[in-house]
Amino acid sequence: MSDLTTPAPGAVPTVPRRAWIALIVLLMGMFMALLDTTIVNVALPTIRTSLNASEATLSWIISGYALAFGLALIPAGRVGDRIGHKWVFFTGLALFTVASFFCGLAQTDLQLIVSRVIQGLAGGVFVPAVTAMIQLMFPPRVRGKAFGIMGAVIGVSTAIGPILGGLIIQAFGDENGWRLVFWVNLPIGVIALVAAAILLPGGNEGYGKSGSDWLGLVLLSAGLVALLVPLIEGEDQGWPLWTFLTLAAGVLFIVAFAFWQVRLAKSDGSPLVPPHLFAHPAFSGGVILALVYFAAFTSIFFTISIFWQAGLGHSALESGIVSVPFAIGSIFGAAQSDRLARRLGRTVLLIGTGMVTVGLIWLWLALLLVPASDLTNWTLLVPLLVAGLGSGLFIAPNAQFIVATVDRSEAGAASGVIGVMQRVGSAIGIAVIGSVLFGTLNVTGHTPAAVADAFASSAAAALAVSAAFSVVALLLVFALPKRVDTH
Repeated sequence: MSDLTTPAPGAVPTVPRRAWIALIVLLMGMFMALLDTTIVNVALPTIRTSLNASEATLSWIISGYALAFGLALIPAGRVGDRIGHKWVFFTGLALFTVASFFCGLAQTDLQLIVSRVIQGLAGGVFVPAVTAMIQLMFPPRVRGKAFGIMGAVIGVSTAIGPILGGLIIQAFGDENGWRLVFWVNLPIGVIALVAAAILLPGGNEGYGKSGSDWLGLVLLSAGLVALLVPLIEGEDQGWPLWTFLTLAAGVLFIVAFAFWQVRLAKSDGSPLVPPHLFAHPAFSGGVILALVYFAAFTSIFFTISIFWQAGLGHSALESGIVSVPFAIGSIFGAAQSDRLARRLGRTVLLIGTGMVTVGLIWLWLALLLVPASDLTNWTLLVPLLVAGLGSGLFIAPNAQFIVATVDRSEAGAASGVIGVMQRVGSAIGIAVIGSVLFGTLNVTGHTPAAVADAFASSAAAALAVSAAFSVVALLLVFALPKRVDTH
């Protein structure tokens, strides 16, 4: 796979220049996938107006992407091990680019939701190949630098998403701007595809175990979708009987999935989620922590973007600017997290979730107590900065502490489960928050002040739920070990 020169003992291995160029190609794909988790938030109000979309559609645009992304992660990684990560990356990136084109081309809310789900599915296909190929291309002593660069790209891509989306909509108008938010992926995708075909190394085929748990994937997907549909559509439809029946069916699918995983493991099969991982109570708590935390923090800007534009009448760019303090805090917190994790252990996670909780409660109180007409970027600056710092401190070392609850030989499977739970948490968080935001919205007048007051009240209720999620996450941190070897 690699033409690394064998180094003298103690020397840093020489990595071919081609490997670093290949890393750039891989990170172009990672940039696109993570950019699309945040850039779309500021476009939601203009999408709603342009397509006359329902409130549920806005939740589906975010939740559908996150859920499809998460469900694809584990099977995509296993397929890559068997047929080669290069072509899994290429196929996923090609599908992501095409889906981005159709997202921007959508003429109805259904077309947009379908294209967005396919886009998320494609992202979940190629993102595992990025980390897998870094593992294969770089020796251990250089790998940390490569992953550090990847972490920086993740931070920058998620941070600039709202600003870039706002700039595009400001420059090209509401009708064309939201379409270009999706089409910004097209030139990056085409360049990355050509470069990937030429520059990415192959030769890692056949390392994976034979057999794939497709029935497990179907049961898990059916269960999560059955839970998500009524959470998103229930409020819009007035909670008819079918929503409760669908919720019950979702629970049954999840239970059937659990039984199937146990049966497959006993028959020496290859379950999607190895049941023996949950023999570690700390791992079970850590997985729930990942789900709850991502439900809390990914829903913040769904709420703020809609409130800032639809409620207060600000532009998409102004909405994007609101998120800048959180982005800056997140990047700075992530940069310090490894050093602090080595020094403080689990305490860094407690500090991180504590700061997020304080920031969200502060935001909730600001929306609850400050008149809507007096709310400005400056009102939210400090609480968003505090929450951003906490989020950066938490997210980077969090997975290491959860993986540390299982045996080293199980680290790969545990990482896959954590990645899925983070995306599922994002999807569920948006579904619940969207239901609260729009379910409590009651505009009693047509004046701008009446609209602003109504949206402020609903946004406060939504942020209260986000804050409650973060309190639960704070308590779940105590399930993790006090210290781990972060290297």
